[in-house]
Amino acid sequence: MLKLTGPADGGELIAACHIKAIELLRRNLTPAGILAASPAHRSRSRGYTAIFGRDAAICALGMALSGDPVLERAAATGLETLGEHQAPNGQIPKFVGPEGAREADFWYLGCIDSTLWWLLALDFLARRSPKAGPGGHGAGTGLSERSRRIEMALHWLLAQEHQRFFLLQQNEASDWADIMPRSGFVLYTNALWYAVKRRYGLDRAAQTRDNFNGLFHPFSAGLAQYRRARLLNEYVLRRARNRELYLSFVNFSFFGEEGDVFGNVLAVLCGLADSPASHRTLDALQRAKVSRLYPVRAVTRPIGRRSALWRPYMARHRQNEVWQYHNGGIWPMVGGFWVVALAAAGRLPQARLELENLARACALRNWAFTEWLHGTQATPRGMKGQSWNAAAFLMAERAVAEKRNVLLE
Repeated sequence: MLKLTGPADGGELIAACHIKAIELLRRNLTPAGILAASPAHRSRSRGYTAIFGRDAAICALGMALSGDPVLERAAATGLETLGEHQAPNGQIPKFVGPEGAREADFWYLGCIDSTLWWLLALDFLARRSPKAGPGGHGAGTGLSERSRRIEMALHWLLAQEHQRFFLLQQNEASDWADIMPRSGFVLYTNALWYAVKRRYGLDRAAQTRDNFNGLFHPFSAGLAQYRRARLLNEYVLRRARNRELYLSFVNFSFFGEEGDVFGNVLAVLCGLADSPASHRTLDALQRAKVSRLYPVRAVTRPIGRRSALWRPYMARHRQNEVWQYHNGGIWPMVGGFWVVALAAAGRLPQARLELENLARACALRNWAFTEWLHGTQATPRGMKGQSWNAAAFLMAERAVAEKRNVLLE
């Protein structure tokens, strides 16, 4: 593990990170909501000073759990901004542009997970403050308008659902890993979809859960009854090498076994994995040493240029080369969810240690809260002052303190 000059005691380090995380979130807070990263020349030029769907939603969770009254009151603000720019068909934008250019952007192939995270964050805030309604925490939009937007968002997602698998379908490069080749039925996306179905009482949630496990981990499932599922499973069972983790995606005749850490962690947190599957998944991630340097690497085995899954766009700006960005880089934001999963599974000593290591990652370069780090060198990369890193730390800290899944129970 890398050493850090600063507080030697783990408790002191965690306490310091708590303070710095709140300071960062307050600094990145605007009247329209939380920015993805701190305003600076580089972040403005790269579009990080916008209200992003997934970022604002994850930040809303951490802000609501922060214990800071300013952040708690502002948790829903970004969600309201996103809702105001909802598409006529119900889709929530990938981001709403910075002040002075408040335009909604929906990415190249669409952005499926902004809508999922938006719905989950609204529900989370509403459950913490029921009097505030679906928007949560005294949000400015009226109850009827928020309800209409929620209904539209749900209808848009249902239009993406396969009518026999009851899983969402998507193009590649259209979720948080937006320059990765996952397509068809995607693990990460469908873990969130199951959580949305449970929270909003949607039909066929049980079938979604069954098909999720049958498609993404056919190694532990019985023979599929649906003939098209049997065909997809046949391709996997003949060719798959890694049989411990959930597959990152399943398409018609190809699939992903790079070991999507975020997707596997969400499968545990969102209730898709029963107790044996949860332990199998967490044990496999530990054996892969996904947090050897800092929590946590995005994949266990990066996609190389010689892989059939490699796409030319992955080399754009040399960003998604092996052990970089979504292709094996270390993401402190994902590390926060990893800590929550460990705490939820009762692995408290490890969760506490990983929380300390997460604080160390945030503290690099004088508390830069850097977006991601190189997967083997641990050198900070990406944007400084990343809001969701601070929010994920606060979530993880609360999960360790309360010894439970604070997000989706």
